[in-house]
Parts: sequence; C-alpha cells; structure tokens
Amino acid sequence: MDSDIPNSVIVRRLTKRYGSITALNNVSFRIGKGEVVGFLGPNGAGKSTTMKILSGLMPATSGSAEICGVSVASMPDEARKHIGFMPENNPLPEDLRVKEYLKFRAKIKDVPGAEIKRRVDEAMEICELKRKAAYSIIGNLSKGFRQRVGIADAILSRPEVVIMDEPTIGLDPHQILAIRKLINSLRGKMSVIISSHILPEIELVCDRVIIINQGAIVASGSPDSLRKDFIPYSKYKVSLKAGRADFEKIALYLGRGIEIESGVPESDGYFTYILRAPENSGLGATIVGELSKDARLALREVSEQKPSLEEIFMVATRRSWEESRTSKKPDREEDEI
Repeated sequence: MDSDIPNSVIVRRLTKRYGSITALNNVSFRIGKGEVVGFLGPNGAGKSTTMKILSGLMPATSGSAEICGVSVASMPDEARKHIGFMPENNPLPEDLRVKEYLKFRAKIKDVPGAEIKRRVDEAMEICELKRKAAYSIIGNLSKGFRQRVGIADAILSRPEVVIMDEPTIGLDPHQILAIRKLINSLRGKMSVIISSHILPEIELVCDRVIIINQGAIVASGSPDSLRKDFIPYSKYKVSLKAGRADFEKIALYLGRGIEIESGVPESDGYFTYILRAPENSGLGATIVGELSKDARLALREVSEQKPSLEEIFMVATRRSWEESRTSKKPDREEDEI
C-alpha cells in the first residue's frame, strides 16, 4: 500500500481468545482510504472474527482497531457510524419492498430526515435497483438482487469503510459480474474489505490481498507482489503435436530446470502442456525458437501463464502450517483452531 495514502482502518496486535483457543493472534494491518482489499483464509482462520471485531459486533481480548481514527473498543457507537457491514447471510425482511426497507434502515442509521430520500435514491442508483427493483417485494427477488439490496443497505450512510462477507456467494456468473461492477464503482470513494472463497473474483476486483491462517496474517500485498514472494518460478503453456513421452525428451533441450507440470490431449491430435521453469528465466522466445525448428510438431501456442491467486493462497497457507508444526511448543494449546 502507498505510504502516502491516509488509513481508514488500523489494526494493531488484535487478539481474540475463546478459553484455551486463540482465534486471532496479534493480527496487525492497515487499509488505505478508497482501497479495495480482499481478506482471505481457510475456514476457521479468523476472517469472520476479525470482521465482527471491526464492525463492533464482538470485543477483542487485546489489541486495538481504529476506524477513521476512532477506537472500536472505547467508542463503538462512534466507530460504527463510519462502517457499512454486509454479513454473509444477510437477514432481509421478505415482506417489505426494497425502497420501504431502505428507508427504514436509513432511519436506524440516523440518516437525517431531510436526507433519507436522497440517500436511498443514491444507494439504489449505485446498486442498479432504482429502475429495476425499487418497488419489488424483497421475498420475490433473485439472490443477485438480494445481494444488491444488502450492499445498498451497507452504503446508505455513506460510510468511509464497507465490509462485505461473501458478497458473491451463491450467485450465477451474470450476477457475479454485476456485483463486481458495483464494487469497482466504490473504489476511491470508500474503503472496501471483502471476504470471499471465490479467489479469481478477489483477484479481479481487489487492489490488495490479506491472507490469514491459524489466526495470523501470513501474506499481504498486491497479487503481483505476492506472486514474486510465494511463487519462485515461471509457467508456460505449450500446445503442439507431441505425446508425453516424446515431449519429455524435447523438454530436456529447452533449458535447465524445466519441469512438465501437466499434459492434456486435445480432440484434434494436439497436446497442451504446462511447463514450470526457473523464475524470470525468459524462456518464452527459446521455447518458440526450438519447437519451431521441427515442422512435425506443428507448434500452435506458447504463452506465459501467471500463477493464480489460488496457487498463492495454497502456498502461503501451506507454508504457515509447516512453520507452525516445526515451531509448535507442547504447552500452546491455542495454536490449534
């Protein structure tokens, strides 16, 4: 994160214990104003606990969390004024119409009476509800539109920080695209924290990613910076007419340290291989040059493949589990979550 950007969220050494179980262990991070951040972790890693503490729904055992300079612990009501929270299973009243519900929520959020209509119309416009679903009964809406209602509720009071827990869960591809567009429209206007298990979606929509495992932050940075930190190799996709046995021989001449990660036969006689090579090896041109020499291979494609956020996630969490096992002390029951 750019150090010149002011922070909307500052978390310092946040810890949460349930008896002998430590759900969060000295977690610290910052989120800049207008930044969209993905908050990732396996089930039980501490994601929901962190979000509930930030939202003032749960007290921390120790440490501190500030929202726009306001302490969540000592001034929870004031801190909540700066937050819009959309829980994973958003409990919406099924018998109310969308506009009616949002007006009700605006009153609860202490939106000034003279501002309620403007704020409701604004939130519905941003979430594309105004012309499509303003007077629809919530119980008759699709899952995608219900998620939009939940986001409209979260942004009603124009909070500086919006927290969304699994905003695209259960949605079809078209609905996911609509929510992605909506989240992108908030960038720069509000700080957005998104918890999700749909890692490709996080990579597309977030400026930065924080990965938590076993109650501790194990990675933080942009997807590109995390690739450099956790994936010390390059990958290439190669499509040509050569079976696995023949291609293994060919690969020996392409460069040192090259491994065939996978090979899939296609229906037209071609084979598609994924090669793993040393980081920054720049082998693309070499692969094209060598394989083009033999016309019988009918080389069709050579392309460099960026490691996915899912691969980064797996490496980061696996590394933290391994480090935990090697450094674990017998008297620390709280390491088990």
